[in-house]
Amino acid sequence: MPVRGRPKGRGELRDQPQRTRTRPTTLPHMTPAAPTPAYRRLSVEERRSQLLDAALTLFAHRAPEDVSLDDVAEAAGVSRPLVYRYFPGGKQQLYEAALRSAAEELQLCFDEPREGPPLPRLSRALDRYLAFVDQHDAGFSALLQGGSVVETSRTTAIVDGVRRAAAVHILRHLDITDPGPRLRMSVRVWITAVEAASLIWLDEDKQPPLEELRDWLVEQFVAVLSVTAARDPQTASVVAALTSADG
Repeated sequence: MPVRGRPKGRGELRDQPQRTRTRPTTLPHMTPAAPTPAYRRLSVEERRSQLLDAALTLFAHRAPEDVSLDDVAEAAGVSRPLVYRYFPGGKQQLYEAALRSAAEELQLCFDEPREGPPLPRLSRALDRYLAFVDQHDAGFSALLQGGSVVETSRTTAIVDGVRRAAAVHILRHLDITDPGPRLRMSVRVWITAVEAASLIWLDEDKQPPLEELRDWLVEQFVAVLSVTAARDPQTASVVAALTSADG
């Protein structure tokens, strides 16, 4: 006898046709999301350079005491703990590192090839120096002149190192290998005058024009040496060489 199938109970599902799953169609006005760019991990030097660039940009327009580590982190697009990882000494260490970076750039301003008459070389060096001052604008005094509350003996030494390096470059351009105290002092006095003139120039809304300021500073250089020449034979010979070369 054929076996009758057991009637389906209420708890059992009857055979139903399988439903075909379809993917949702993209609406015409919807644009597929762009692929996420691959993340590139920066090296230690690249990351440190990134943080220093961000700090220098901030210090260039604001006094260091007005710049926080949060500001540097935001400018660099990183977290505050990452800034501390590279500069565990906090803002003071970051400021000093930024100061050294700026000092290296300023020292290069006077690294002019020893070709042609000395005064045109000095003019080109001043062009680079004054361009740095112009670029860093109101932050120049806080960044390089020790006008900040975070000034220490180390920051003072860094700034003084720029002045000494500039003096060495200038004496080399004058073909002086063994300068006497009067000549050496005269050159360093002029470098201090350049710094003071730069600050006053910023305070005077960058007047006169840079080219005029540069020419005036070159004339000041010759004038300072000329005063010393009356008391020092070595400086007198330098002035004579400058005058003949310029003429």
